[in-house]
Amino acid sequence: MRCERIRYVGADGDEVEAYTARPLGGGSRGGVVVLHHMPGWDRATKEITRRFAELGYDAVLPNLHYRDAPGADPDDAAAASRANGGVPDDRFLGDTAGALEWLRLLDTSNGKVGSIGYCSGGRQSLLAATALPLDAAVDCYGGNVVRPAPSDFPIRIAPIDDRVPDLRCPLLGLFGEEDHNPSPEDVARLEELLQAAGKDYEFHTYEGAGHGFFASNRPAYRVAAANEGWERIAAFYARTLG
Repeated sequence: MRCERIRYVGADGDEVEAYTARPLGGGSRGGVVVLHHMPGWDRATKEITRRFAELGYDAVLPNLHYRDAPGADPDDAAAASRANGGVPDDRFLGDTAGALEWLRLLDTSNGKVGSIGYCSGGRQSLLAATALPLDAAVDCYGGNVVRPAPSDFPIRIAPIDDRVPDLRCPLLGLFGEEDHNPSPEDVARLEELLQAAGKDYEFHTYEGAGHGFFASNRPAYRVAAANEGWERIAAFYARTLG
């Protein structure tokens, strides 16, 4: 695969930094926008991006904290983003729209692009799927989708449950039974909203798993849940992105 840093045009015409991983060789294939968690554009999320290239997709990982601290390491950039109140939804959508365009302009693109996000990125993946021309979306334990963040939460973040009727593509949701945000009750509420709106979705909740169970570099990592989750993701994208 070929891995490199690029820059593309995002929200308000700003330059955005991104990391990409793409299979070598030609052919026609789908693309994936990978949305990092609140800790940022870190090594673990870049490994996830490379995994999508291994699966046969062109993948791009935008640095959503780039404006807050250009050139900083992920921890410092995430801290700067928190201090600024987090990534505004409108700016996020503009940056992600630019990533979609970048993927679709590749010579190898089959025109189909999906999104996937973890933690705050899970919420953002769902948000993108309600506003942008995506072909598939994956929400990995995205919090604050159906309920507001606590008053002492370090970033400003609002629920997006009112956007569920606008979902444009199939949605895969992967959750931990022991998670508190989203809790099992939050997941059940989101499922009710999707059913009421007649949306194409698929949810899986894993026993013994909490928040961040995909994070192989953290204590929250759960091998069985993560491995099965990857199988679900691969099957879902094979169906929706080709």
